[in-house]
Amino acid sequence: MSCSEDTDSAAADPLDRLSDEHAAAAFRRLVRHLRQRHDAQNIDLMGLAGFCRNCLSDWIVEAGALLDKAAAREVIHGMPAAEWKARYQTEATPEQLARMEESLKKNGGAH
Repeated sequence: MSCSEDTDSAAADPLDRLSDEHAAAAFRRLVRHLRQRHDAQNIDLMGLAGFCRNCLSDWIVEAGALLDKAAAREVIHGMPAAEWKARYQTEATPEQLARMEESLKKNGGAH
C-alpha cells in the first residue's frame, strides 16, 4: 500500500470528519463512565480491548496536553492514581495477565 493510499483511507474514515467538539464530548463521557465503573478493572480493559485508563492518560499527553504522567492519570481517574489503585484495583490473576498479553499482541505494536 502506498502513502497516498494510506492518506486516502484516512480521509475516508468518518471519524476524521467528526468535529473536535463532538469528539471531546464523547471522550469526556467515556472517561466519566469509567470513573463510575470501578468494577471494570484496568487489567480487564486491557484483556478485552487492549487499552485501559492509564492508556487514556498517556494518549492525552501524547496529544499535547501539558501534563505530566501523574497529572494526566488524575484527570482520567478523577483522583490521584495511587488513591484509585488503593481503593479499587484488585490483584491480577494469571488468567487476566495472559488475556492482557494476548490482547496487546492484537494492537500491532500500538497501545
